[in-house]
Amino acid sequence: MEELIKKLMAEGLTEQQAYKAVEIVKNFAKDKFPIFGGAIDKLFDKYGPKDADDFMP
Repeated sequence: MEELIKKLMAEGLTEQQAYKAVEIVKNFAKDKFPIFGGAIDKLFDKYGPKDADDFMP
């Protein structure tokens, strides 16, 4: 997902806007294909920012 975020930012979006755009696409896909909702969540979660990346508990 970082690659997609970087591409969106290269097109002029701020980092926050890019993350929001990806979230919108994720939710759109889940609405259109509800049977794949769990798989879509796993895909985006796999490539999204990780809470575990934060070393502070």
